[in-house]
Order: sequence, then C-alpha cells, then structure tokens
Amino acid sequence: MKVFLDTSVLLAAAGSSKGASRFVFQHAKARGWQLLSSSYCIEETHRNIGKIGPKAAPYWRAHLFPDLALVPIELAFDQVLVFPKAKDRPVLLSAFGAEADVLLTLDEADFQKVIGGQIYSLQVRSPGQFLIDQREAGLL
Repeated sequence: MKVFLDTSVLLAAAGSSKGASRFVFQHAKARGWQLLSSSYCIEETHRNIGKIGPKAAPYWRAHLFPDLALVPIELAFDQVLVFPKAKDRPVLLSAFGAEADVLLTLDEADFQKVIGGQIYSLQVRSPGQFLIDQREAGLL
C-alpha cells in the first residue's frame, strides 16, 4: 500500500513519540506500507521542525527521513479537480502522481473538510483514521 504523508504528519511524527503519525512510521515496513512524500513537504518540514522542540530535528533526520520514498512534485492533473488552497494543491497532486492509495494529513480544514474522505481513488485520512481503517479491515 502506498501511503503519502503530508507535512503535518511528518512534523507530528518527529515531535511526538506516542501519536498515530509516529506509529505509522514505526510499523510501515512490517505492514507493507510504502511511505511517500515530496520535496515540497520535506522543505516545509525543514522550515517548521524547529518550532516543535529540540529533539524533533535529530529524530527526523535519523529515523524518519530515511524511511521515506520521495516522489516528484506534480502540478497538473488530467481530471477535474477543484481545490481552493493553492499551497496544498502540490501535496494532493503529488499523491495522485505517485498513485498513492491514501493521503495522510492532520490538516482537516484544508483537506478533509474540503474534499471529504476520498477523491477519485485516493483516500484522505488522518493517521488515526487510517489506523482504525486498517484495524477494521483486519490488517492491524
């Protein structure tokens, strides 16, 4: 399963050892989840990681970043897509371009409330919702 992680999930995983975002990283290999992100999200992470505590950046570099597969930033889509937040459009389009199964985000206002839980074949979930879905499917 291809799991695209946006900046909010990357920052949450770096900043908290007990959250669902970190759990996704810790169990990805065993569950067969391929963790994807784009350089757009990585750059945003680097700009903001200092705001979440002194241990976040070293943990990010040593334990999280190496587990990510970076995909190209996509800026175009061959289907109708109405998504008002210009700064988040590259995240959504990159997830589509990578043929991700799910986009994980903690940014409910800009993603989930605008587009819902799915757009075309791409599911949009918080890390917690994703883990609940996996459990309910008997995969966790």
